[in-house]
Amino acid sequence: MRRLNHVILLAALVFAVMLWQRHTAAPAGMPNPTSTPPTSQGTTPASQDTSAALPDFLPPEARTTLDAITRGGPFEHSQDGVVFGNYEGLLPQQPRGYYHEYTVETPGARTRGTRRIITGGTPPVVWYYTDDHYRSFRRFEMNR
Repeated sequence: MRRLNHVILLAALVFAVMLWQRHTAAPAGMPNPTSTPPTSQGTTPASQDTSAALPDFLPPEARTTLDAITRGGPFEHSQDGVVFGNYEGLLPQQPRGYYHEYTVETPGARTRGTRRIITGGTPPVVWYYTDDHYRSFRRFEMNR
């Protein structure tokens, strides 16, 4: 009987995690709403060159992620490109589907780690970096 309770508890936990993941991720191909207000940064073409200097706070691995974003992939992780829900409310409020997240590799990590780049707009017009799994964000510019 005790073993059955553990199996039921484990099944409930797995189900809860699956629901949570489904709630926080959406397909990467979700279109950007046309009513998105423009930003002062202008648009960033998908073929943008990321060889320009990046902010000091970005780790070297961010360049690989940025190159993949501007090429449109391929991405190492299936979660890359999914809609970022901004459930923390730390980024400016935008319609669902405006923000997308991408993994920035952490050397030696056995998981995706805590580092992400969040883009806003399609093609991206705003760029954010978090190294603490969405607890804080730093905006940066992608120069042409």
